Amino acid sequence: MERTPQECFEKLLNAYSHNYDLTMDVEEEGIRFPALAHYFLRDEHYLVRRDKQFYATEQHDYTYFHVTDHLDAAGARELLDLTLKAGLARIKPHKEHMSSFVTLVVLAETIDPEAQRLLKKTRFHKNYRLALHGWMEYHIAAMECSTRTFLSNPAGRGARKTLEANFAPK
Repeated sequence: MERTPQECFEKLLNAYSHNYDLTMDVEEEGIRFPALAHYFLRDEHYLVRRDKQFYATEQHDYTYFHVTDHLDAAGARELLDLTLKAGLARIKPHKEHMSSFVTLVVLAETIDPEAQRLLKKTRFHKNYRLALHGWMEYHIAAMECSTRTFLSNPAGRGARKTLEANFAPK
């Protein structure tokens, strides 16, 4: 059954809505995203009582969705730069910050081979204060809807598996 990128996006939002807070029609860094999903986890450990906190950690995941008919290399490069810049602006490192992920999920009818190569090879990892204030990683996952082709950068395997779980032929 052939689905358009917009139909795939609606199904994917339903899958993300169980664990993420969704914000629709987000404009950041001059580009409009149909949705932004934010995941937040705080884990606290105590000594004897709750007012004696031993340590706490926080994790964030900012997932930007992009839906298009065709993605070429120039559009992919611009999209990667803008989402990374927007995601880095959202991260606020502090002593309890453990990790943050900025994730880009692209749903396109067709993706140029050069754009596919760029999406697969893009990597970004940043430590804050020698990782004492946490770290961040850039995840990328994409699906070419016409051929049901899934791709990701090495860090984005988890996002790619989410796409495959929802759209791969059984």
